[in-house]
Amino acid sequence: MPATLRELRERRKSVSATMKITKAMELIAASRVMRAQARARRAVPYNEELIRAVSDVAAHTDELHPLTIEPAVCKRAAVLIISADRGLAGAYNANVIRTAEGLIKRLEEEDKELDVYTCGRKARDYLTFRDRQVADFWMDFSEKPTYKNAKQIGVRLIEEFLKPTGEGGVDELHVVFTRFKSMVSQQVQIVRLLPLEVVEEDSTALATHPTRMSDEYHYEPKAAVVLDKLLPLYIINRIHFALMESAASELAARQQAMHSATDNAKQLIDSLTRDANQARQAEITQEINEIVGGAGALSG
Repeated sequence: MPATLRELRERRKSVSATMKITKAMELIAASRVMRAQARARRAVPYNEELIRAVSDVAAHTDELHPLTIEPAVCKRAAVLIISADRGLAGAYNANVIRTAEGLIKRLEEEDKELDVYTCGRKARDYLTFRDRQVADFWMDFSEKPTYKNAKQIGVRLIEEFLKPTGEGGVDELHVVFTRFKSMVSQQVQIVRLLPLEVVEEDSTALATHPTRMSDEYHYEPKAAVVLDKLLPLYIINRIHFALMESAASELAARQQAMHSATDNAKQLIDSLTRDANQARQAEITQEINEIVGGAGALSG
């Protein structure tokens, strides 16, 4: 049964109200993503200098640090999944979770026990709904992560890595996050964070290449002690940068999703307007026919 003129007008009014919401969300996300990009860019110099310092210290000591020791046999692994706290971001959360599921499946096929950690409400809810145990979770800061948030995550994960496997510790740590490339392109990446390989790094991509250091330093009391202080900072900093990349990616994905939703709403409003005009014209035509028919009957 075709919709009446009143129903069409109510649907058009409802879609118009929804379009105002999606447009507002698009503008908010667009303004926030610029600030998220700026925060990530401001962190690049510190990140680069910390990498250089760690690389140089590692080159001047022969002692093995617990965070850099490769286990002979990896029995337990941990996976940190960085997702969003909210939806309405297109395929952002689905892509992260799909990639994490693939990683978890691969690690389980290698007969490794798994501890899963989540950052963001969506990943935790997904795993909880499927009865998968979550070792720990952090949320309510996915759009604007701080160094304090990264430190909380980093300290917990470092403790688990340093703990013996027999006591529930892990032998390796993987991080699943989304790298921001542009406003229309975000790429999910998997990084093995621990055991740590101290190498030169492209901060904007978390991609590695061999280090080349030319500076000479003297260490007090010794390089191994300095390295012991720097490596945890290095881990926390990489987690912080991954959080900021994910935040920028989430906001960019939400801006694109809300832009598409607004365009779809406009098209639907145009379609409903045409249907309403046709329904109104049909009612007018019907009324004219009834008037003419009644007048003819009276005159006869």
